[in-house]
Amino acid sequence: MKSILLKELNSFFSSPIAYLVIAAYLLINGLFLWVFKGDFNILHAGFADLNTYFFLAPWIFIFLIPAITMRCFSDEINTGTIELLKTKPLSNWDLIFGKFIGSLLLVIIAILPTIVYVYSIYQLGNPVGNIKFGATFGSFVGLIFLASTYTSIGVFSSTISKNQIVSFIIAAFISFFLYYGFEALADFNSFGNLDFAIQNFGMSAHFNSICKGVIDTRDLIYFVSITFFFLLLTNYRIQHEQ
Repeated sequence: MKSILLKELNSFFSSPIAYLVIAAYLLINGLFLWVFKGDFNILHAGFADLNTYFFLAPWIFIFLIPAITMRCFSDEINTGTIELLKTKPLSNWDLIFGKFIGSLLLVIIAILPTIVYVYSIYQLGNPVGNIKFGATFGSFVGLIFLASTYTSIGVFSSTISKNQIVSFIIAAFISFFLYYGFEALADFNSFGNLDFAIQNFGMSAHFNSICKGVIDTRDLIYFVSITFFFLLLTNYRIQHEQ
């Protein structure tokens, strides 16, 4: 697994992919939070918190993470190198976890510079230091778990097609539906007492719960379960390629 992980990281950082992903994430967040006028601008909001950042980030990741993962297996399948990898002393899980962790590490590296936002909010608070550290820490934890789930979806989607664009679209669609689709269905108020249960099938409800500052194990188990489910599907797809 370590060899695959290092190979993935090397392929990211030896090409413009890693730098473009990190730059795009920081630029989009920076412009919306600090430059563009509007509801997302922290400086114009009248109060200092990072709620807008944690609202924007999941939506940005819906498109950014599939762009990272779309080549994971689709490229290997398209070029035929997947067969070469299978001849090496590696299990399917070594291959899957190596690519999954490599992609997730790139996402985490993109998130790390935004910790400076915490210091900015700390200084902008009235009085200085008026920031809810518990909710902020919980939100970062939730964001990493959410990114982990998106990454597993992207890795799975890359096994569906040799075409990277198709893999990107599939991953973005599944991520969008699991994040917002169930909440949208519940908003129709067409299922009576089931509306709340349907909403809780979606990632948005669990992410927002963690963002409140109380890290409930049920929310963490939800994200871990969805992540592992898509990694299981990935393993099935890899076996099916044999």
